[in-house]
Amino acid sequence: MKKAVFPGSFDPLTLGHCDIIERGLEIFDQIILAIGINADKKYMFELDQRKKFMEETFKNHSQILVKTYSGLTVDFCKSENAKFILRGLRNSIDLEFERSIAETNYKMSGIETVFLLASGERAHISSTIVRDVMRNNGDYKFLVPSAVRLKS
Repeated sequence: MKKAVFPGSFDPLTLGHCDIIERGLEIFDQIILAIGINADKKYMFELDQRKKFMEETFKNHSQILVKTYSGLTVDFCKSENAKFILRGLRNSIDLEFERSIAETNYKMSGIETVFLLASGERAHISSTIVRDVMRNNGDYKFLVPSAVRLKS
């Protein structure tokens, strides 16, 4: 079974994330959506709420699991017997950042990172932009799945 971990804070889950996850299902038998816990970071949405957004969005996909973790992503991958990390790339800035992490992860663990390019119509979406629009009472609904639109 080809199993991948798609790590992130998902604060909140966006249609950009959904794009990568859904396309990743064409490659992997199972994808674990891994919500990283960072005690030093201030989130807009509580961990339980972020997890519910993801569970609701992917409730009809039996090959998707939603879990939380702390520590190194590669250690979580090992604990889940996942041989791959799935990541999305929106632009060249993402590529340079993610490449360094991927190389380090591979050298530490032998776990490969698979990159998918964001679809053109979703490449502009980031959780940072969504949070900014939400904080300023803008229309964010076209950027997030319905689970986030209904609960936020």
